[in-house]
Amino acid sequence: MLLKQTNHSLGINELCNDNYEVEIVGNFLLIHSIPYLNAKKELVYGTLVSNVSTPRPNTHVVYFIGETPCGIDGNPMSQLINNSKRQDLGNGIIIDHLFSHKPNPMYPTYYEKMTTYVNIVCGQAQHYFPEATARTGRVVESNPEDSVLRYSDTNSSRAEIDAVNEKLSGLKIGIIGLGGTGSYILDKVAKTLVGEIHLFDGDKFKQHNAFRAPGATTKERIDLNVFKVEYFTEVYLQMHKNIISHSIYINETNLGLLNKLDFVFIAIDVGEVKKKIFKKLENLNIPFIDCGLGIEREGNELMGIVRTTLSTPDKREHVYNGLVSFSNGEGDDYKTNIQIADLNDLNAIFAVIKWKKYYGFFNDQRLEYDSNYSVNVNTIFNNEI
Repeated sequence: MLLKQTNHSLGINELCNDNYEVEIVGNFLLIHSIPYLNAKKELVYGTLVSNVSTPRPNTHVVYFIGETPCGIDGNPMSQLINNSKRQDLGNGIIIDHLFSHKPNPMYPTYYEKMTTYVNIVCGQAQHYFPEATARTGRVVESNPEDSVLRYSDTNSSRAEIDAVNEKLSGLKIGIIGLGGTGSYILDKVAKTLVGEIHLFDGDKFKQHNAFRAPGATTKERIDLNVFKVEYFTEVYLQMHKNIISHSIYINETNLGLLNKLDFVFIAIDVGEVKKKIFKKLENLNIPFIDCGLGIEREGNELMGIVRTTLSTPDKREHVYNGLVSFSNGEGDDYKTNIQIADLNDLNAIFAVIKWKKYYGFFNDQRLEYDSNYSVNVNTIFNNEI
């Protein structure tokens, strides 16, 4: 067990030092080779599992992988087993039972928590098999470098939705256009388990970009005059390992860069190129989302519509039925009014939610392929294809 994997949680080092068979997977602690009795009073072995996303235990329950643990009479340990239902916790962890033994006060460390459960389960087995022990001394090899994230997603582990997150695992994502909307899309996609994120934009990161991008940057950083993709790659490589920058505009000469992608977000306002991108992705059977933002000045106020359009191998024709504009945006107030980061972010949020629906992360009952949010009437209009 690598020390850097166990130091973050009080008491886990002590479990290793006491020769328990400890493994850390994501934000879960597993203790393997726990001896217990099955219904036939046979000696079998299982695994205890606990969430360790907080420095000290914040819940008294643990999970168990194995048959139903029984007492010396061969009956299930009903005083310990809260329920017996298989559940996928993500990271390859599929549990069979939920145990509940609530102390007062709460377990101070994971050492006390886990050894309490070990002793309860092992105690029954030791009645017939006195030499049975969970202290095997075996070392479980773990490789934290396998994750695409620089550090663990404790937010998801606390909510125990790692299995849901894995639906996005390994995807190769493209984001075409790193202006306001595209940069906010990156901000959200970089917090997932996608395998690679490819950024495409041939523009430099200027002062006006800082006012419609996530987070804050310094004037000195703006003065370096680097490409947008270089700036955002530097920022988000701090969280996600596999961000690949392409400091070019996508056009008919380099469409082949999209060949190996699984999904593409399009956040550009050059209509002629957009249509060529659409056709290329359609030929490759790659699903994509096109983002659109329309702003009009009404006196001293702005009226805006945020559009999100999904195209999949099953549904393509709707993008050519007037939903998507293929004009180059001349005369659009949005071309000059740059300080509307809230709508850029909202556009990105709608796009990312629709993307997650497509891969089953979020439940989707409406099956809409296009939606428009109108700011002035605060209404979402769904076009269900």
